[in-house]
Amino acid sequence: MSAQHSQGTRPTKLETKFLGETASIKTTFTGNKALNIEEPLLFEVGSYDKSGVDLPEPENVRSRLGGLERKTPIGLPGLSEPETMRHYVRLSQKNYAIDLGTYPLGSCTMKHNPRLNEKMARLPGFADIHPLQPISSVPGAIELMDYLSYWLLELTGAYGVALSPRAGAHGELCGMMAIKAAHTHAKNTHKTTILVPDSAHGTNPATAALLGYKVKAVPAREDGTVSVEAIQELATDEVAGLMLTNPNTCGLFERDIIKIADAIHNVGGYFYCDGANFNAIVGKVRPIDLGVDAMHINLHKTFSTPHGGGGPGSGPVVFSEALAPFAPLPFLIRDMDGLSLRETCGENTSEQHPFGRLAAFHGQMGMFVRALSYMLSHGADGLKQASEDAVLNANYIRAGLRDVMSQPYGDQNCMHEVLFDQCFLKDTDVSTLDFAKAMIDEGYHPMTMYFPLVVPGAMLIEPTESESLSSLDMFIATLRDLVQSAHNGEIERFKQAPELTPVKRLDETKAARSPVLRWQDGS
Repeated sequence: MSAQHSQGTRPTKLETKFLGETASIKTTFTGNKALNIEEPLLFEVGSYDKSGVDLPEPENVRSRLGGLERKTPIGLPGLSEPETMRHYVRLSQKNYAIDLGTYPLGSCTMKHNPRLNEKMARLPGFADIHPLQPISSVPGAIELMDYLSYWLLELTGAYGVALSPRAGAHGELCGMMAIKAAHTHAKNTHKTTILVPDSAHGTNPATAALLGYKVKAVPAREDGTVSVEAIQELATDEVAGLMLTNPNTCGLFERDIIKIADAIHNVGGYFYCDGANFNAIVGKVRPIDLGVDAMHINLHKTFSTPHGGGGPGSGPVVFSEALAPFAPLPFLIRDMDGLSLRETCGENTSEQHPFGRLAAFHGQMGMFVRALSYMLSHGADGLKQASEDAVLNANYIRAGLRDVMSQPYGDQNCMHEVLFDQCFLKDTDVSTLDFAKAMIDEGYHPMTMYFPLVVPGAMLIEPTESESLSSLDMFIATLRDLVQSAHNGEIERFKQAPELTPVKRLDETKAARSPVLRWQDGS
């Protein structure tokens, strides 16, 4: 790399610099860029009149579908095995992942997934068990679930835990259903309202409404936190509970959290904490000690299990002493006979009042193994350091950009994520979306955009503890260069971005509102 390029000189438009020489990216006959191969849709690769396999028609076949047999061809293109493999492998190479580079999504905690976790999850006895086999044949798996529960209880200060929720939103539903069950058990029919801050995740008011509650919004203070006075004013006798994220979605710790919890408890309500941002405080503070009654924990966000991709999720919920009796079935119990999985409530469980079941089976064993592997490999001190490093990294980015990018709530320290707004782009004709698209050409997945909704043009950046100092420095330098370009009037760099991706800028609004979900010839 030339000295000039290493100092930050960047190529213009579609030019590349190598050893000081300029060469335009040429158009190829195939449309490919070297070994970065363009990939059409599966329907464009294959055809309907051929098949990738050559099998004889079976004789004397009698249908067992009771008149529900397919009447027309399935309508899928036929491909050979090599064609099929190449298609999906090429598509996989166009997908971005934490293993490829910095993934700064705020409020999503895209952290590194250690390969040790994967090795543990593939051990016999964990990887090959089935939910319908006898409980007596999987004592190791049951023991692991109990040990994971122990760690979750220790880290949160809770009295009970439900492992069955499949993801954060599912866990959120679980916690709120426990709150509703507690009020129903106490015959609190007047408890009809849930308080939700304006900056909350969208699932919070949606979950409350799904359960039949009225939702009252709680405005934020000028510094981005929730006002105790506002909570006290809204905390009337019909309030069933509060749903609050801490640290909140502005990346700030709610410093008045205990007073807020007291205000809710004083009117007989419960405090549900959205645990999406638990990665910022693990080992530093126990949520139950802050007055929390229920909190879901995203294992993928805090304890490094795989995030997204259509795979299995896991969102355990921890409960205070007041709500633990209302945790859903099934749950683990330990008695004179050892550990067992309680599927029903019998006569000897009069102290338990489970609200029912959330799922057919207990949970995702692969996620449990990975999370516990992460916990044991770090230890209590390592988990605490991970939280501290996540907060340090976010504040390092804040300090590196605060003179060129604007913070909506002043220059105050953040927690694990730093929030910027669009004010620094004023009079540049560059929007938050334009800025994010230009980041893609520079090799970065954009940060979370336009969230939280209370901040115009929000840019929420979360580096997590996974990023090194050098990767943070390069990220900061890149964003500073983009800011400089915007103020220099280099609008084409933003309005045309991304230019270096297989697919250029799309009309995402139209794609979301008018999706084409079915292939038609000629479309």
